[in-house]
Amino acid sequence: MTMTNLVLQGPGAAASTLQAIAALASPARALALPSGALRCEDVVSTSDVVEAVQAAALAARVDATFIAAGRTLADFSLVAMDMDSTLITIECIDEIADMQGLKAEVSSITEAAMRGELDFSASLARRVALLKGLDAAALERVYEERLRLSPGAETMLAAVRAAGLKTLLVSGGFTFFTDRLKARLALDYTHANVLEIEDGRLTGRVVGGIVDAEEKMRTVARVCEELGVDTRRAIVMGDGANDLRMMGIGGLSVAFRAKPVVRAQADVALNFSGLDGVLAVLSPPVH
Repeated sequence: MTMTNLVLQGPGAAASTLQAIAALASPARALALPSGALRCEDVVSTSDVVEAVQAAALAARVDATFIAAGRTLADFSLVAMDMDSTLITIECIDEIADMQGLKAEVSSITEAAMRGELDFSASLARRVALLKGLDAAALERVYEERLRLSPGAETMLAAVRAAGLKTLLVSGGFTFFTDRLKARLALDYTHANVLEIEDGRLTGRVVGGIVDAEEKMRTVARVCEELGVDTRRAIVMGDGANDLRMMGIGGLSVAFRAKPVVRAQADVALNFSGLDGVLAVLSPPVH
């Protein structure tokens, strides 16, 4: 029989709140982690209990993760991340569109694509076409003025590097941003779309194939093959429907501030915690 742990965490969540939620799963033991999270060991994880815990956690703005006991970062070799609204807080294409006065129009298409209501490749081509004629200097403005890392990103990356894991940033966004983040954050691999620029202006087209859900999945598989490991040794993080294919082949899928369709299928849903919340989920047992 597989023992199950429950990890409870949330920014500013009181210990008493975490303990009250934990009690719903009747843990054999509960251990307060240095991050402020609570790990409940050998819990009851029937569907009724899981549903009750998740409902109580959501109401208290707490993330609740049921996970097999003993899983740690050492079980993994790669962390693969989406970029927009996952590693960073913005959707770059929406902010680029803002420079054209088209943010509302483009962001509504982005939202629908992330919910899985539109074909990603077609929606990206449609959005990029609206950027035709924009001065390429607008990309630098977005990077400098608007791009921010998601909470906990640097802490998470430092910890996974220290544990010997490689990092992959795979994005339906653009190489202009992934290249800069690769250098800034010392990432091992990146893959994204290339915006075509002629005479200093965007042409409204992407060079080469579009990095869609299938290509994201293929990229994770390709990097794992290069590392000589099974894809089940990958932690895969994302927020939108186009991340589900790559999340599905990993050994641990993490939905970060994600759309409902993604949260429902992920192993870990971080709705309130930062990206470093995955470290509490995979914290080693204390002997």
